[in-house]
Amino acid sequence: MNTLQDKLEIWAIVELFGHTKIAGRVTEQNIAGTNMLRVDVPETNENPEFTRFFGSAAIYAINPVTEEVATAYAERLAVRPIQVFDIDRMVEKKMLLLKSQANREIPGDTSFLEDEDHDMPY
Repeated sequence: MNTLQDKLEIWAIVELFGHTKIAGRVTEQNIAGTNMLRVDVPETNENPEFTRFFGSAAIYAINPVTEEVATAYAERLAVRPIQVFDIDRMVEKKMLLLKSQANREIPGDTSFLEDEDHDMPY
């Protein structure tokens, strides 16, 4: 077990205010002059491994557990890594929506919507 003088480095389930929990390898890290709790969440069947940082005011409890327990618990959590904003996917979805709306509003031939060579106003 760690003593008070030891550097914090444990596997834990961390309870956060707002009834949220996160599980993983827990260490302390100084960021911009402030100590923060770093939680390295292990890879699960649903998500890649990822890291989150928390200030002390956000933490309700830290429950030390084994690596196996933290990994199993991380598998069940609703916490997800931050998703990278993907403009290409957003534009593709918008174009599909516009095509769908055009097909409902314009009876007959809508093949002009498939033409990639036409000039777009943007």
